[in-house]
Amino acid sequence: MKKKYFGTDGIRGKVGQSPMTADFVMKLGWAAGRVLAKQGRGKAVIGKDTRISGYMYESALEAGLSAAGIDCLLTGPMPTPGIAYLTRTMNAQLGIVISASHNPYYDNGIKFFSAEGTKLSDEVEQAIEVELEKEMVHVDSADLGKAKRIDDASGRYIEYCKGTSPFLMELKGLRIVVDTAHGAAYQIAPKVFKELGAEVFAIGNEPDGLNINKDVGSTYLETLREAVLQHRADLGIALDGDADRVLMIDHQGEIVDGDELLFIIAIARQKQQKVDDFGVVGTLMSNLGMEIALKEAGLGFIRADVGDRYVMEELHKHDWSIGGESSGHIICLDRTTTGDGIVSTLQVLSAMIGSGKSLNELKQGMQKYPQHMINVRIKEKVDPFSSEQVVKAVEETEQRLADKGRVLLRASGTEPLIRVMIEGSDEQQVLKEVQELADVVKTVFG
Repeated sequence: MKKKYFGTDGIRGKVGQSPMTADFVMKLGWAAGRVLAKQGRGKAVIGKDTRISGYMYESALEAGLSAAGIDCLLTGPMPTPGIAYLTRTMNAQLGIVISASHNPYYDNGIKFFSAEGTKLSDEVEQAIEVELEKEMVHVDSADLGKAKRIDDASGRYIEYCKGTSPFLMELKGLRIVVDTAHGAAYQIAPKVFKELGAEVFAIGNEPDGLNINKDVGSTYLETLREAVLQHRADLGIALDGDADRVLMIDHQGEIVDGDELLFIIAIARQKQQKVDDFGVVGTLMSNLGMEIALKEAGLGFIRADVGDRYVMEELHKHDWSIGGESSGHIICLDRTTTGDGIVSTLQVLSAMIGSGKSLNELKQGMQKYPQHMINVRIKEKVDPFSSEQVVKAVEETEQRLADKGRVLLRASGTEPLIRVMIEGSDEQQVLKEVQELADVVKTVFG
């Protein structure tokens, strides 16, 4: 059954517009509580990022859950993976995050976690949508849920993050710039790295409710790059608004993206674990250079659809622990249950300290292939391979690239766009081929 509200990562939209209205979010809390209540009276952990609309949605969720008889534990600003962790360790049955991740402040969303700290299954999301279609009714007054704030939530999560690094790992001597995107990790992330001994310069750590992700964070790296060079830092760390993804800047001011970070972590794990059946899950957008480098190192590699839930599915299917996306959403299942920007960073720092190499040196282990993408706006959502003309153009492009490149055509899951992506060893050829293929797609569907 096709879901009406849930996307690949919860429910998201513009504040005040359907579905992100206060009354809908209250009913969403009630509906989620009703599904939860079928397992007996339970409790939900609720966290948020720093958007001003978080106050409104926190109250709405609290009211809806209470009406369903569910108790609420409120953490205030907390990274998305922090809520996953607290849901598990506080024996809650549901975790809820109010965040639109890397989007501007005028967007917001609701993400859910199960009692195990994992994203909800399709079946549970569909069950919530079934409840949303029903008339909202309250439990008896004596059975209403209660709410309380968890004062030590940040401290619990900080200690957990530190515990995912190797025993006795010290960052003493490292100069690090931490950009928290004026988001959920604005207090937590700098403390983690300071308490492990690093000299930390924090930027993007003054949220005002309206500046989340604005000219800072993983979607805008220039501010971090300038700070790294100014402070002569060893590296810079860029989180997004809810801190579930990370990108970095090395000491030379060069970007280290999610594919390169994933490669660094995987190679370090391979040396630590020394297991035969070890592999990495990337996505359709993962750089071909990473795939080649991993295979040359003797590691398996497979591609999942874009989206962390699809990466997670493949990890479980192959019983692997490392996967992620070029956006910096990296999953280390041997450390945590979901993508975590701070935990992923600690794994990279561990690789640096263990090898004695800089971030710039470690990323040289893979050579990125030039990759270019053009978004073609279309009249309505359509399968790009429904046209024989487009199929023929793709085949001809693949023949010209031979085994030195690849073509990816995919419809956007959220907008009326067809994404045309080509990568290969020759950048000039890639630029020429992607423009020609995009022109064909535009002629047919634009």
